[in-house]
Amino acid sequence: MNYSSFGSYPKSTPSGIIYPKWHDETLLAFKELKKDDSLLPYGMGRSYGDSCLNNDHSLLLTKSLNNVISFDAINGNIECESGCTFDEILQLIVPKGWFLPVTPGTRFITVGGAIANDIHGKNHSSAGNFGNHVQWFCLLRSDYEQELYCSQDMNQELYMATIGGLGLTGIITKACFTLKKIHNPYINVDSIKFKGIDEFLDLSETLGMQKEYSVSWFDCYSGSASNIKGLFTAGTCADQSYSDNNIAAPKSITFPFDAPGLLLNTLTIKAFNALYYHKQLNKAKASIQHYEPFFYPLDAIDKWNRMYGKRGFVQYQNIIPFESGIEPINDILSLIKKSGEGSFLVVLKTFGSIESRGMMSFPKPGITLAMDFPWHGDKTATLLDAFDSITAEAKGRVYPAKDSRMSGKHFRQYYPNWERFMQYKDPCISSSFIRRVLA
Repeated sequence: MNYSSFGSYPKSTPSGIIYPKWHDETLLAFKELKKDDSLLPYGMGRSYGDSCLNNDHSLLLTKSLNNVISFDAINGNIECESGCTFDEILQLIVPKGWFLPVTPGTRFITVGGAIANDIHGKNHSSAGNFGNHVQWFCLLRSDYEQELYCSQDMNQELYMATIGGLGLTGIITKACFTLKKIHNPYINVDSIKFKGIDEFLDLSETLGMQKEYSVSWFDCYSGSASNIKGLFTAGTCADQSYSDNNIAAPKSITFPFDAPGLLLNTLTIKAFNALYYHKQLNKAKASIQHYEPFFYPLDAIDKWNRMYGKRGFVQYQNIIPFESGIEPINDILSLIKKSGEGSFLVVLKTFGSIESRGMMSFPKPGITLAMDFPWHGDKTATLLDAFDSITAEAKGRVYPAKDSRMSGKHFRQYYPNWERFMQYKDPCISSSFIRRVLA
């Protein structure tokens, strides 16, 4: 169920895949669209669902539009084309003492994709979303002959619609955003075992607020929210005293084959969860790490999605507002145990109160769960439908960038601004996601 194929270009797009080499060709692509066709800008394809797909229609690949236009190493601003990847930017800025203001769990995404999904990271409480650091971008639309400059001062509504707008408002040609100052590529990391959601929330309020970054993993089979077992990890950028360290980034490996379906079952997932929790013997552990394993552990395993076999997997990420309490999380965990489904990697984080700039952005204050489930057809779909109902009742929402099956009814509940947003959708741009949820 991994629709985006992790960076390979989908084969189910018969109308065409467009490879522009310069931005004038993107305007030409609009003009040459057939009457019933649409296009969608496509970066690295790392979204987990169909928001980056345009089945039976055209894709416009932005990967070749990846020039860095300017980098101010004094003040920490970078201007680049939308096809630049975070990986390419990191190679340029880290040696100069700068880092990304916000980053997700992979560095193989484009700047255009980061804006379109208004990505979040381990530092939401202190930094908000990526869109909070975007000073401006230029947008090319089918209904204009020239690029539109969008910022908080110019074309403000289009700026807000494009941040978190899933690529539907136009093609971002270039953008400028603010960087974060660092002394070296290392992170001071504290890892603490916790039991129960209350201890997790206490750690989030204390250690999580003292550190720049925090995230938790927990064993989805370990019980109800009151007694789950997990690891709370917090980090902060290392100071100058660590600059002489020579800790290398781990070398990447490639998962060599599609794992057999029998490999993923309740017993193996339970065994993995138990081993992962007990890999840390002490209650607390402090270490110094290179930034790559801290922020991007799965990037070290190329084609890691093969672990889920040919049937693939589906990721589910939702947010439960603080005011709804922990009962919705209890209900979700109970359903997981009853279903016999399970996730190797269950990520638990809190979102802070920094308001998103995008009118369709996902984060808001609360507790977010992200889970990967091996795809078992209707059985998995029924479970996730139940999650959707719990999330909607709790006045939460599901992340479109990681969705491949939410109903139109739930989408409209989660994102009440959708009608306002659709006023800014480009008439020649569409996606499999938006056609599905607004069918």
